[in-house]
Amino acid sequence: MYKKVIIADDLGSINLGVLTIANSLGLKNVERVEYCDDAYLKIKKGLLDKEPFDLLITDLSFKSDHREQKYPSGEDLIRILSNECPDLNIIVYSIEDRLQRVRRLVESYNIIGYVCKGRKGLDELAQAIRETYNSNLYLSEQVKQALNQKTALEIDDFDVLLLKDLSKGKSQEDISLKLKRKKISPSSLSSIEKRLNKLKIQFQANNTIHLVSIAKDLGLI
Repeated sequence: MYKKVIIADDLGSINLGVLTIANSLGLKNVERVEYCDDAYLKIKKGLLDKEPFDLLITDLSFKSDHREQKYPSGEDLIRILSNECPDLNIIVYSIEDRLQRVRRLVESYNIIGYVCKGRKGLDELAQAIRETYNSNLYLSEQVKQALNQKTALEIDDFDVLLLKDLSKGKSQEDISLKLKRKKISPSSLSSIEKRLNKLKIQFQANNTIHLVSIAKDLGLI
């Protein structure tokens, strides 16, 4: 089993829950932090001391406060560690369930597990720890589709923003005005129409309503 584990989550109650699971699996050397910067420093110190961590369990979202952070999110932490500590095993434990984000974390940063927080989250986390220790990738049921070829589509955060607004009943004109107010580019009506047409082709959607329905089924919005 893993010999040295670090848990990064800004909620103390979650940290304690994860710690309980780690202890139940016989993991003795477990440390907890509430900031990604602290996780990074501890992991790097472990390498210098020749006592490296072999597992990081981290959330993705961390609330900002008075303390300035070099790595404000779990994804920022994962990105730097994937380059500097390629042998470190990483499991994400997050409420986030967007398939495209999960796919990016697995394919670009080589995380070995993704567990969705929820009623069965801690049980799944225990299973993820066991599975990943045996070199198996673990994904919660909600996000297993992330690696299916059907979801391997070119879609970015701007596309997701458009789809979310459409799902809330906003017209393309309303979305254009909103983007202009927030100074988000592109914001012209023609640009939005072109973007949606591209998405319809990618998702083989008959119309905008069908497009939104497919996006919801895939867990993109």
